[in-house]
Amino acid sequence: MLASGALRIRVGHSPDPDDAFMYWALTTDLVDARGHVFEQVLGDIQTLNQWARCGRLEVTAISLAAYPFVQEDYALLPHGASIGSGYGPIVVAREPMTLAELGRLEVVVPGAMTTSFLVLRLALDGFEYRELPFDQIPDEVASGRADAGLLIHEGQLTFEDYGLVKVLDLGEWWLLETGLPLPLGVNVVRRDLGDDVLHDVSGVLREAIQCGLDNRAEALEYALEFGRGIDAAVADRFVSMYVNELTKDYGDEGRKAVTELLRRGEALGAFPEPVSIDFV
Repeated sequence: MLASGALRIRVGHSPDPDDAFMYWALTTDLVDARGHVFEQVLGDIQTLNQWARCGRLEVTAISLAAYPFVQEDYALLPHGASIGSGYGPIVVAREPMTLAELGRLEVVVPGAMTTSFLVLRLALDGFEYRELPFDQIPDEVASGRADAGLLIHEGQLTFEDYGLVKVLDLGEWWLLETGLPLPLGVNVVRRDLGDDVLHDVSGVLREAIQCGLDNRAEALEYALEFGRGIDAAVADRFVSMYVNELTKDYGDEGRKAVTELLRRGEALGAFPEPVSIDFV
């Protein structure tokens, strides 16, 4: 039974090394939980996006591109984001090609609500696409069942193992286009928890991220359990890419990047209504 005033806070995240690294400290006694009980709930990013649309979890990772669809129920947390500067999701194929050639092909994507899909829409002037779970995309392209694929998570680092070549790095494209890092995944918290609990949750998760960074070896060992077979070196590199200073706090640059991406999405007509960017 929970103590008076304590809440069970379900934290949704992908079963990936970077998310696991961020929340390793929640499995220890190294972070003050403010009297609440934190329970981790795993789901792929497309599932988490869909769950957020019905307010299923108190806290969850979602694609930034999904935030406009859930903004009435959730506020952005100022930490826990996956942001990369000059690198990001990539489009791969079996042979090199130009962007003009890519735009004439079907691209297999990991979900129409993912940020990677939104940025690809911004980079290409229209293209055919088909949705597929992210971990099936490399093999779909390598086998010839798809012409090209949009890779997220560790696929950004392991695509050459499938004999594939990089056609477009969306993080690189975004940096050249805007001069900003590319925000991909964000953490959100349900507004109905109330201001006091919102600030409790924000404090706990911020401390958990810092604790992981301060105890990198232990957190990385835990994160490897979520590596889907990748080796320690690849997991370490992946965590380094997406758990960084901007993960601890967006800062001015990160917030500017969030605003720019969502405003461009609005101009594209990707969202049902104007976006109100609201951080806890």
